[in-house]
Amino acid sequence: MQPKYKRILVKLSGESLMGDKNFGMDPAVISQYAHEIQAVTQAGVEVALVIGGGNIYRGMNEAETGIERAHGDYMGMLATVINGMALQAGLEKIGVYTRLQSAIKMEQVAEPYIRRRAIRHLQKGRVVIFGAGTGNPYFTTDTAGSLRAIEISADVILKGTRVDGVYTADPEKDPTATKYTTVSYQECLSKNLRIMDMTAFALCMENNLPIIVFDMNQPGNLKKVVMGEDVGTIIK
Repeated sequence: MQPKYKRILVKLSGESLMGDKNFGMDPAVISQYAHEIQAVTQAGVEVALVIGGGNIYRGMNEAETGIERAHGDYMGMLATVINGMALQAGLEKIGVYTRLQSAIKMEQVAEPYIRRRAIRHLQKGRVVIFGAGTGNPYFTTDTAGSLRAIEISADVILKGTRVDGVYTADPEKDPTATKYTTVSYQECLSKNLRIMDMTAFALCMENNLPIIVFDMNQPGNLKKVVMGEDVGTIIK
């Protein structure tokens, strides 16, 4: 059976790496994600990754911290590089070749982000991890994920979350919430379904890039999505 998607960008939140911890990262989660990604690469799919930094640093309220927004955003970008390095180590431990590219120059730990080089790595079967967001403050890692996915001509963005798709309301708070299997960009906007921030969402909508929201913590789900099985919610 052939995969439905040839080139994907997987967007993970930094919080997902915490597992049951309150801070930092859980080695068991990193190992699980690494094996999920390995299974997809073995199916011949080209994989890029964008990871948030919320498990290490959340852009906190300027009034509370005294840290101005732009300064705090750069701190968050550095946190995404730490997460990228952790997932890179997890992948290479099981024999998956990777490249970490950073939007902020840090030659000792990562390549600079160069679009053509990233595409070449993907063509050679390497997993490319994009760190440091877009390299600019005031943009989230959701926006970085959308931007990089468009730049590398990914077929789809796979947004791995704790829930198994998009619901009419928050399923953790509202037991009557029902799940969408497919939803249009317009419906997401009109019903204010918060899947990504508006900048990220607008980029996907303008470029007709589908988004699939699925539960990354369910073993085997990533491969099921890539093979075209009915997992999660597709926004298109």
